Amino acid sequence: MTKDEAVARLTDIIAKFVDYTGKVLPDDVKKKLRELGDQEDTPLAMAIYEAMFKNQELARQLNRPSCQDTGAIQFLLKCGAKFPYLGELESILREAVIQATKNAPLRHNSVETFDEYNTGKNIGKGIPTIFWDIVPDSDQLEINTYMAGGGCSLPGKAMVLMPGEGYEGVTRFVMDIMTSYGLNACPPLLVGVGIGTSVETAALLSKKALMRPLGTHNPNERAAAMEKLLEEGINQIGLGPQGLTGKNSVLGVHIENTARHPSVIGVAVNVGCWSHRRGHIVFDRELHYTIDSHTGVEL
Repeated sequence: MTKDEAVARLTDIIAKFVDYTGKVLPDDVKKKLRELGDQEDTPLAMAIYEAMFKNQELARQLNRPSCQDTGAIQFLLKCGAKFPYLGELESILREAVIQATKNAPLRHNSVETFDEYNTGKNIGKGIPTIFWDIVPDSDQLEINTYMAGGGCSLPGKAMVLMPGEGYEGVTRFVMDIMTSYGLNACPPLLVGVGIGTSVETAALLSKKALMRPLGTHNPNERAAAMEKLLEEGINQIGLGPQGLTGKNSVLGVHIENTARHPSVIGVAVNVGCWSHRRGHIVFDRELHYTIDSHTGVEL
């Protein structure tokens, strides 16, 4: 396979995967939605979950996105330093988004800031957003794809706390956002919390937290305990499905953290809606791929 052929193949696979993830939710999200739906006992909450399941069924049958807002496309990469197409990857991802936008089709969601015009291709300055992690001594490419919709992006917030506010301050920050904007983000929500030194490090950690499979926990036992406490606390707010009340408000709470400066606690929240359109695909150097977020995928 020539380099041009390899670039075309990689572009085609990623475009089809982005297309697919806009129509079919990850296995863990579908399983969790069914679990939460079974716990509801009020007619309204039960009806909303049934509508969600019907939505997913029709999206697959009609080959159409499961939500009209197909988001701004984001890619979180772990790319091996020895992956043979590292230098072409940014242009490959942009072209894949253009193809997926046409073929899916995806709503045109890239508006150039200040110039105020829609590009019509879901690409623009910094869109698709690409977050890079370069992995030494690896020739693999690992991609998390994500559709960042307007509603689920709305609660996003980051700030730096005084150290004396402690983890109680982190909890207050998260709960304030959930009680202010959680209603607008199409619950039940996946809540990603990032904790580090500065706003940008915390914000990126909170987005990476949304890429973790549901049911996983922070490896630090104190952080994992905080995930559980926040999940219980947000559920007690009673947002329920679509914010119309119910027993459960979240799919889960994920915390990602780094070490921090002793004088500050940087904290951020990013939120995924019930239609959490995340995908995970891994390529080897020969462009054979494995998808573990969705079973039975045919690209």
